[in-house]
Amino acid sequence: HIYQQDLFTRQIKQPFKQIFRELYLKIDDELNSAQSHRYDGYQIQPQKTQAVLKTRNWIASYYEGLQKVYYQENIIATIYAAVDWFTPADIEAPILEYVSFYDRKTFKDILIKDIPDIIFSEVMRDVDLAISIAHVGGVDPETSHSTIQMRKAILEFTLPLFKLNNVSLNDNFAIIKGNLADYSIHLGSGIVHQMAGAEIAISVVPSQHRGRLFLPFVDEDPKTTEIITKVLLFAKDNDIKDPFILNQIKVVK
Repeated sequence: HIYQQDLFTRQIKQPFKQIFRELYLKIDDELNSAQSHRYDGYQIQPQKTQAVLKTRNWIASYYEGLQKVYYQENIIATIYAAVDWFTPADIEAPILEYVSFYDRKTFKDILIKDIPDIIFSEVMRDVDLAISIAHVGGVDPETSHSTIQMRKAILEFTLPLFKLNNVSLNDNFAIIKGNLADYSIHLGSGIVHQMAGAEIAISVVPSQHRGRLFLPFVDEDPKTTEIITKVLLFAKDNDIKDPFILNQIKVVK
C-alpha cells in the first residue's frame, strides 16, 4: 500500500500490473509441508475454473488435476480436488483440497519453504482468482478475502485518476453517493444495490463487444474490471443513458 502511494505521489510511470502485484506470503504451518491447505473446502465450477486458469498457463491433467509447470525452476504446482476436470460435474460441485508442489524431474515433493517466493505467490494468486470467479452459485464470493483486498487497493488508486470523491470503501463494499441516489457495490460479487432499495440488474457486455474505453491496464481479472466499471458508471449516474438501468433507479435526490 505504501509503495503504491509513493509511486502515485511521485508520478513514477510503471506498468499497472507491476504496481498492483499482490504478494502472497507463506504461513508458518505450511513451511515444512509440500501442501498448502489455505483454500480447503471452497466449492468451484470445474469448467469455469479451467477457463480462468487456462489463461494463466494451467493445464488439466487427467490423473493429477490442474497443473502449472515452471520449466526453468523444474517445479510443478498442482491444484487438487476430488473431481474429473473433463466432465461438467453437474451432480455436486467439487471441493478444493490442497495445492501441492513437486519436482518436475524426480516427481518428489518440494517443501513450501523451498519454493521461490515469487512462484509461490503467483500460484496462490491464481487459486485465489479462480475461487473468486468460479465459486459455486449461492456461495458468497466474499470467501476469497485476498481478492477483495486487492480490488480495494486498485479502486483506491484508480478513483483519483478519474477525479472521483463521491466513492468510499467500507468493508467489502464500494459506497457511492450519486446524483440520483446512493448505491453499494459488493467487491466480491459485483452486485449493485440502491441504498435502502432493491438490486439493480446490469447485463455485462462480453469482451468482444467492448467499446474503445476499457481498463486492461488495471487487472486481467474480468470480474475486477466489471466491478471497477460499475463503480465508475454509478459514480456519474447523471450521465447514464441506458433506459433499462434508469428505470430501476428510484430517484431520491
